[in-house]
Amino acid sequence: MTQPYDAIILGAGAAGLMCAIEAGKRGRHVTVLELADRPGKKILISGGGRCNFTNIHCRPENFLSANPHFAKSALARYTPQDFLNFVRKHGIAYHEKTLGQLFCDHSSRQILDMLLAECFDAGVEIHLGTRTEYIERNSSFTLHTRKGIFQTEALVVATGGLSIPKMGATSFGYEIARQFEINIIPTRPALVPLTLAAEDCANLCDLSGVSTEVVASIGRQRFREKMLITHRGLSGPAILQISSYWIPTQPIDIDLAPEKSLFEPMLSSPSGRDTGRASSLLREYLPHRLADRLIAFAQPASWTNQAIQQLETKFHRWPIVPSGTEGYDKAEVAAGGIDTSELSSTTMECKRVSGLFFIGEVVDVTGHLGGFNFQWAWASGAAAGRAL
Repeated sequence: MTQPYDAIILGAGAAGLMCAIEAGKRGRHVTVLELADRPGKKILISGGGRCNFTNIHCRPENFLSANPHFAKSALARYTPQDFLNFVRKHGIAYHEKTLGQLFCDHSSRQILDMLLAECFDAGVEIHLGTRTEYIERNSSFTLHTRKGIFQTEALVVATGGLSIPKMGATSFGYEIARQFEINIIPTRPALVPLTLAAEDCANLCDLSGVSTEVVASIGRQRFREKMLITHRGLSGPAILQISSYWIPTQPIDIDLAPEKSLFEPMLSSPSGRDTGRASSLLREYLPHRLADRLIAFAQPASWTNQAIQQLETKFHRWPIVPSGTEGYDKAEVAAGGIDTSELSSTTMECKRVSGLFFIGEVVDVTGHLGGFNFQWAWASGAAAGRAL
């Protein structure tokens, strides 16, 4: 038996649930089909279990895309304040961390429960454990699933990207795009730890767990946050941020002591110019084990003024060339995705396939670390939901 709906949404994640809420509130008969046995799995694990649900400083500049202007419309029409109104309506306590990041005081489960409650109030149906086998399109979309046939005039793809496959990530959204000859920007892991070549790792990775504030930069992109040494390379917020911009074989510059003059005391005094003194000065700003290791690599053959100045420069532009990334398994998001030139920036509807929408991570819009990808999910979901 075919079940007709005004709109069918594929994926019960952040974007899909927000889209369902907005469409349901407008009186649309909406169902959400979710492959997993429960909704919102990535919501539940986000922010260490407390869900970094938005960022109060959200701007278009916080997003990567082949078209940097595409996200502006949706982000302007559904802001962090709009989502905060939801959070406050449901009495969810929250707090601000560094750089405008907002987290639940208690559990990310509260955000998921809020979304599900809003779906219930809007009359939205949610079918879990529902695999879509194939999709036909004539005058409408017909979805053949293991739980029956569903039919709709409007199909919204909110299936996410390839990041964190253990949470059920699949390529299904991209497969739908290919079926309808929608262009896809090549995908890659983003917000992901970087690996080092064996030789570099041998020199550094035994310091796994050591963390320090740095500026990581590629060209004009600069992120001042913590860097963490891992058993395979580098991680921490600064590295995750810059990873989204990294191209294989490209060097990344690390400023190990932002805005600090490390070796000025050695320039102002002719005495005490040796490795011990340099290490002592470096220890004032870096973890001791890291300071000792780096000075052992970088110490000059002689301690002339020129050599000390070159050493200073080196610590502010320490080049690393990652061997790769930890891949989709450890990536928080997938960059790339549905080509935004195929979509309306106002509604998220395909320009060439009437009634077909793409929202959330599956689209070529990728946020920085710190709540921005959730805000894109809310904003793009709301844009599509209001257009259904």
